[in-house]
Amino acid sequence: MSEKIPFHLGIIVDGNRRWAKKRGLPSFEGHRRGLDGVNKIGEWCRKRGVKILTLYIFSTENWNRSKKEVSYLMKLLEIALSKKNTKELFQKGIKLQVIGQRERLPKSLQRKIEEAGELTKKSEKGILNLAVSYGGRSEIIQAIKNIIKNKIPVNKITEDLINKNLWTANLPEPDLIIRTGGVQRLSNFLTWQSIYSELYFTEKYWPEFTEKDLDEALLDYSYRQRRFGR
Repeated sequence: MSEKIPFHLGIIVDGNRRWAKKRGLPSFEGHRRGLDGVNKIGEWCRKRGVKILTLYIFSTENWNRSKKEVSYLMKLLEIALSKKNTKELFQKGIKLQVIGQRERLPKSLQRKIEEAGELTKKSEKGILNLAVSYGGRSEIIQAIKNIIKNKIPVNKITEDLINKNLWTANLPEPDLIIRTGGVQRLSNFLTWQSIYSELYFTEKYWPEFTEKDLDEALLDYSYRQRRFGR
């Protein structure tokens, strides 16, 4: 196993529907199995020393899917944020955050997010970020709006100021981003933050992504030479 572990790991969880279709199953089953993977990946990363894990769960573009599918995904997210699950995170010292357009989410899900955030807010051993109704461009637009609203002079606008107005404020940029599902693009994920992130793409659909696959990605990362333009 690699000795060089990313401090902040981002994962684009992709391929749930294609995994289900390949097996003649309804897409809903793919999403359900995908949630199982979300529960597992957090523990795998924690054991390996990853301190911040950001999972791209639901994008701003995903609102264009059928109402039935979106409703099912929202219900799955509520299950993921159950008191039992958030208590387990709290016991492990993991802080839970949800980044994205919370105001677009169902009120019941918003309450779950608030409860989970409140319960785990003082946890210091790690952070689990769930990107829900998230889009990198929307995040940047919101940051600009915040800056305008606060009447910041033009000559005071810096990269650091923009960082502080992002949904990921005060978090380091991701060292590594993994995307499952065989697609090789970032699809509006951490657009501002990913400029120097290492990228790793795998053909595996998210529901079939294993602990061994994670180790292979981390091993590949350990061989990378990160120069940051130097």
